[in-house]
Amino acid sequence: MALIQPPLAVNGAVHSARVLRMMVRNLAWSNEGVIEGNDLRVRQMSTPGAGVRVGDGAATILGSISRSQGAYTQTNIGDTVVPVAPAGAQSRFDLLVLRVEDPEYEGTRNPETDEIGYFHVIPGVSWFTMSPPAGMSAIPLARIFIPENTATITDSMITDLRRIANPRRQRRLYTSFPSSFSQLTYQDNKWHRWPAAAQWGVDVPSWATTATVIVTIAGLRMTRANVYARMQTSIGTDLGQDTAIDDNQGNVVRRQTVVIADTVNISSAQRGTTQDLRLSTFMSRIETGDLSVDAGTSIIADIEFVEGRS
Repeated sequence: MALIQPPLAVNGAVHSARVLRMMVRNLAWSNEGVIEGNDLRVRQMSTPGAGVRVGDGAATILGSISRSQGAYTQTNIGDTVVPVAPAGAQSRFDLLVLRVEDPEYEGTRNPETDEIGYFHVIPGVSWFTMSPPAGMSAIPLARIFIPENTATITDSMITDLRRIANPRRQRRLYTSFPSSFSQLTYQDNKWHRWPAAAQWGVDVPSWATTATVIVTIAGLRMTRANVYARMQTSIGTDLGQDTAIDDNQGNVVRRQTVVIADTVNISSAQRGTTQDLRLSTFMSRIETGDLSVDAGTSIIADIEFVEGRS
């Protein structure tokens, strides 16, 4: 093989479709799937019937014949209704894909008269099928379960199989250093927004569906007796899981480094807004020791927002 000529972009040259497809593949980092988390979502028809509707959006589809085939882009404007055949005496699983059938590599479709990119239903697949057959240039959108003697498709029968080609990510680091001594004593078996220094205003991207949050407290101070507590991160009203602090060193003054980490699901109401990222602490009555932070404490929050299907 040789270099594809002429390279993009040479003034006055004629560029082949392959050159443009290879550019799409390169820009997509050789990944395929929908472009954004809400693209090409498959749902029941507005009035449920013998079909589904595929929503607005775009995708990148890798050619399946060879690497040098490159990648295709396809855009859907508005909703497209895709018919689904009824099931007879036996239930059935169908796979709905977005397919590209380029006659340069497969099939006999004519680009001047036929749809080269189209929604395609593959009937009678296994219940665990998640990908189109080998050799088919297509991306999966949904697997549809049709019960026996059923013609009407509802959302409960649709399993979302979309993958985002290149999910967006945004990572930020925040730090805090308590300016004065702050203590939380053993007390009431309730949650408290403590330490107050562990609170930051964060901008939640409009596309974020999850956030991986790691909060590290270096130099958390423990005094007076054994300590049992729990700490939890929150982004607005979206809560993370608890992390236990279980220390049995008695009444000596000591310091520890504590890490609170979780992946938090971002609710739709929080997206595109500024929310408080904070720590809350639950002090148990089981042990009688106290927690405190002071000028010798450092608090670091590491948060990464990630785009997923929505």
